Amino acid sequence: MQLPSNFDDLIAEANQLELYHNLVNQLNKDFLLANIDLDFDEDILPSSLKLILHETVYKLIQEKFIDYLNLLYIVDVSEQQVKALDGTDVLQLSEAVSFLILKREWQKVWFRYKYR
Repeated sequence: MQLPSNFDDLIAEANQLELYHNLVNQLNKDFLLANIDLDFDEDILPSSLKLILHETVYKLIQEKFIDYLNLLYIVDVSEQQVKALDGTDVLQLSEAVSFLILKREWQKVWFRYKYR
């Protein structure tokens, strides 16, 4: 499996395979498991999804760091990938982490689809 290199490619692939709703549901499931009060509507626009996810990750980093770490653990984002990011600008960091979260969630959805 080759992972998408940016948000637009990820969404295009999810839409092409008709798995966008599954991606949103997987996000909702993992946010619930992480005890974070965020529930995306199944019909959310990709641009809104990106914006809300970015804002949420930003707030978690700034205000609830333990919850942020818990979310990364539950989603199973690679610790190496997070450590490789530049943490000097929290806004850019939160955007990069949001994409890592989406990529990992996409992997889960894609594997479930491919090997069901």
